[in-house]
Amino acid sequence: MDFTLLGIYGIIFLLSIMFLLPIPVGLAMGIVGFLGFWLCINFNAAIGMIGEETWKVFSSYGLTVIPLFIFMGQICFYSGVNKRMYKWANILLGEVKGGLAMATILACAGFAAICGSNTATAATMATVALPEMKKYKYDPGFSAGVVATGATLGVMIPPSVVLIIIGLQTGQSIGTLFLGSVIPGIMLTIGFLIAVYIICKIHPNLAPSTEPTPLKDKFKAILGFWEIFLLFSLVMGGLTFGIFTPSEAGAAGSSLALLISLSRKNLGIKGLSKAIYDTLKISCMIYIIILGAVIFGRFLTITRIPYDAAAYVAGLNLPSWIIMGFVFLIYLIGGAIMDALALLLITIPIFFPIAKSLGYDPVWFGVWITLVTTMGAVTPPVGINVFVVSAMDKELNIAKVIKGIVYFLPVFIVLIFLLIGFPKLATWLPSSFGLT
Repeated sequence: MDFTLLGIYGIIFLLSIMFLLPIPVGLAMGIVGFLGFWLCINFNAAIGMIGEETWKVFSSYGLTVIPLFIFMGQICFYSGVNKRMYKWANILLGEVKGGLAMATILACAGFAAICGSNTATAATMATVALPEMKKYKYDPGFSAGVVATGATLGVMIPPSVVLIIIGLQTGQSIGTLFLGSVIPGIMLTIGFLIAVYIICKIHPNLAPSTEPTPLKDKFKAILGFWEIFLLFSLVMGGLTFGIFTPSEAGAAGSSLALLISLSRKNLGIKGLSKAIYDTLKISCMIYIIILGAVIFGRFLTITRIPYDAAAYVAGLNLPSWIIMGFVFLIYLIGGAIMDALALLLITIPIFFPIAKSLGYDPVWFGVWITLVTTMGAVTPPVGINVFVVSAMDKELNIAKVIKGIVYFLPVFIVLIFLLIGFPKLATWLPSSFGLT
């Protein structure tokens, strides 16, 4: 059988078993990759490939960066950093129309800067923000939409687990990708804040105002963000100026987070134990997904689908922005029907060569594809943040959360096409530091 045709059948088979069978994503990719490699070469070669890739993945020093950054976020969560951030953000913006929603967005951005995961940010901020917005009679669907979309900042603002995985998959500097995502991450945050303001102007019943706050309290609230500023500065400063490798930055950030928590005396043995347990659980899940993606990627490499697709697209007489628009549509549809991280890992081997053949900067592609994947985290019916947030309140259902999310989808779309039109939004900062 033709290898290209076999590769296409493999992709269809993978999507089918992911939808029809209760098999974990990583295991599904590994099984299809193994069977495909077996059919392309032979059984012994497939067994050898499995052993080789398993050893490479689980002995990789580069992958130590994942549990270290996750551990930093978990320490901050169990020491109450998220609650303090929300409190200060509410003091700053609570009296503005929709101010509590804006405070939630800012708190999500702050927690994202030390967490790196949209699901962790969603679960964390939902437990804090939803009861507060309910107390001030915010519309439940709007409140849920604010939390779910604000939580997507968890992968756009560095450190980001998704950017780490993209860096490992494409052989790029993780620090450079982090730096490239800073401006788009800030723009996405500002876009959400503007969206809240406009929505509340058009539909004032969605978000009542709260009591005014004295100016001196607002000044204290600004100072209250010192923990986030310190952690973010240590990690990004160390990476930008070459003081740390990514793994060392994760270790330094985790150590500083632990010191801050111990100095405040709000992280006991129980909290530390939970942080370690959650770090191990999340890290193992990500490692299995990465291993499955690597095995599936080896199968795709044998079929030459990534290279043939890149060559075909490069030969089309179409502007590059139109081609990237088609890529966006593929991710929009794919993100609506399957897990966003799995979609990312399956498609990077195909779309990364295409982007390079069109002349796009690899850093730009990493940041852009992160943004597109991030949108998948809130795109129904399989947007993971939708399920996380709806599970946090018994009065919420999926339909209400989706209704609240729809208000914010235009922000994603505008920024996605702004990045296509102005790639320097992602490449200017790394190039300014001589990293590209």
